[in-house]
Amino acid sequence: MTDITGLCPDRFSAVREAFTANFEDGGELGARFALAVDGEIVVDLMGGFADRKREIAFGPDTLTPLFSTTKAVAALMVARLVDEGRLAYDQPVADVWPEFAQNGKAAVTVEQALSHQAGLSGFLDETDPSIWFDWDATCAKLAAMAPIWPVGSASGYHPITFGYLAGEIFRRVDGRTMGTALREDIAGPLGLDLWIGLPDSEHDRCAELMRPSALPKFGAMNDAVKAAFLTPWAAPGGRGTGDWRRAEIPSANGHATAPALARLMGALANGGALDGRSLITPAGIMAASAERIVGQDLVLPFVISWGAGFMRNTPNMFYGPTAEAFGHSGWGGSCAFADPATGVSGAYVMNKQGSALIGDERAVRLIEAAYASL
Repeated sequence: MTDITGLCPDRFSAVREAFTANFEDGGELGARFALAVDGEIVVDLMGGFADRKREIAFGPDTLTPLFSTTKAVAALMVARLVDEGRLAYDQPVADVWPEFAQNGKAAVTVEQALSHQAGLSGFLDETDPSIWFDWDATCAKLAAMAPIWPVGSASGYHPITFGYLAGEIFRRVDGRTMGTALREDIAGPLGLDLWIGLPDSEHDRCAELMRPSALPKFGAMNDAVKAAFLTPWAAPGGRGTGDWRRAEIPSANGHATAPALARLMGALANGGALDGRSLITPAGIMAASAERIVGQDLVLPFVISWGAGFMRNTPNMFYGPTAEAFGHSGWGGSCAFADPATGVSGAYVMNKQGSALIGDERAVRLIEAAYASL
């Protein structure tokens, strides 16, 4: 019997039952789920273990790798620049990053880059997998690259490269790295345990991962999928876990607690304010979450509606019953979402990774139980 602790009022007993069932079904090692209404945490459940030996409890201070759930944070960071008038979604990326114009990419817009339409899902040519730890080298390679498919013709999920595209656009406008700006402008002032680029002082709190037992199911095979996932250099390699945690990869290696993510997304669900402080205007939220493209994604085997970096809830409805909800999911099962129609936000993190690319059944079960309790 797994010890489940945390906040869960009686009205959310169905959420506790769903959380417990995820463990009883053998689906979890350690996990945490947080739900916020109007930006206030109303559910915060945790249980299981932070390590594979099952000796360290998954507790309030446990940090979990987010993988692509980090993209929701990155999308917000860019959205703030647009909201402040320092960047425009319909602006060519090359306006702020001139080198990006190479190889026919002069007209690629910021919103195309953020909605996975730029044709840069990964590198097809043989590449040292340690390149991802060299920000400038990765950005130079992306800037010089020709799109794998015609820009704007379809979305093709950019699992790792998204972070360098969004992050370099951000850096060229703001002058700081995205992780530094997140820490200085949002996480630090608001007390959110949320990081892109984790200092050594926090590494001991990180949950150990249990990798999935099965490969994800990809759809039709094509160059976009191959570049994204199926080469030996598709993901960072050749370095240890410490280097991975330290690196800033805004597409893939954020670390956070579930309540920190749920509260951040709570701002997006409630007009842009958190703890009385405005992070973004309502118009900024609408612009960031508006549909940029919808259709069969070339990389993920789903029809996806993309905002400017956010995964919109329709048509898959992974983030509850509301069409207006949006967020992002991460490899292995994590997710974070905001629902402006109801003021609800939430986040699920875990360290036993499932094989679902998006829409992990453990998270869906928790979110469905949460909405049924409202």
